[in-house]
Amino acid sequence: MAHFYLVDDLADASVGSTVVVGGQEARHAVTVSRVRAGESLALGDGRGTSVRGEVVEAAPDRLVLVAAEVTRVERPATRLVLVQALAKGDRDELAVQAATELGVDEVVPWSASRSVSRWEGAKVAKGTARWRAITREATKQAVRPWAPEVSELATTARVAARASSETVLVLEPTAERALSEVDLETGGGAPSSILVVVGPEGGVSPAELELLAAAGAVPVRLGDSVLRTSTAGPAALAVLSVRLGRW
Repeated sequence: MAHFYLVDDLADASVGSTVVVGGQEARHAVTVSRVRAGESLALGDGRGTSVRGEVVEAAPDRLVLVAAEVTRVERPATRLVLVQALAKGDRDELAVQAATELGVDEVVPWSASRSVSRWEGAKVAKGTARWRAITREATKQAVRPWAPEVSELATTARVAARASSETVLVLEPTAERALSEVDLETGGGAPSSILVVVGPEGGVSPAELELLAAAGAVPVRLGDSVLRTSTAGPAALAVLSVRLGRW
């Protein structure tokens, strides 16, 4: 498979045109991946456009490709959103990485009441930047035409507010309804977006479950087993991707 790199904008790319890559992406391609003139390369802008072509110039600060193929992919009809509670260690980051590879469209860091990890003060910007870097690298790894958005840190009240206009599913091992049984086409068609809410190591608190349910969120379980916070979200996204025909 050709190497895949992200650039800022490919809106004007066409077959036969040249695309210039600079900065960190060029340095990584030339100095780390050892890309040389004559090799095939793939570029994407994370907004639906990808280009494949031959490298005609390869310098540490400048890489030039001639486009042989330009592809534009529309956004999925239903956006999948992972609301991931902050977790200790790297468990939340593992969830974000896997969710990106599996096709998530938006990631929302959630400061849940039982989150051991806390983003406060300067940690908010640092944590958000870290998650955005993770999604960027995972987008390249998965060769995705659309890169997910990483939203600002959310409170439970902010997550609940989205239930008024979006489908919100809260992963809860004790829920009566399984994710595979939830009707995704209420109102005559699939929703424009589905939020999957994943709690931290200690789970979603009763008060949070009550607040989210009162706003219209639906508690669902994945099965009889209890998954880690790092695997629950990606597992749910896989189920939804099959049910929505994305896979």
